[in-house]
Amino acid sequence: MTSPQNPPPPAVSPDSLIAYPCRFPIKVMGAHVESFMPEMVALAQQFDPEFALERVEIRASSGGKYLGLTLNIWATSRTQLDDLYRALSSHPLVKVTL
Repeated sequence: MTSPQNPPPPAVSPDSLIAYPCRFPIKVMGAHVESFMPEMVALAQQFDPEFALERVEIRASSGGKYLGLTLNIWATSRTQLDDLYRALSSHPLVKVTL
């Protein structure tokens, strides 16, 4: 079984510079409201079922109005990453996704 603990050898696709599967950081910035982090974690879990809260890095903006998250997901394909970026970017609480 393939998992973050027992990954297969990376495979580089000719149309990607990323060797899948791998850990991949996605940065998300949004409103500093109570629901922001739980909603971003829930979205990440839709695309990475083993995603856990321990794989989130959190930073508040200097004024406290925004919250920056780094979601370290287990990326398995370009399609998975593209779909996750679209889901995050279209979320109403998200201002920026990198």
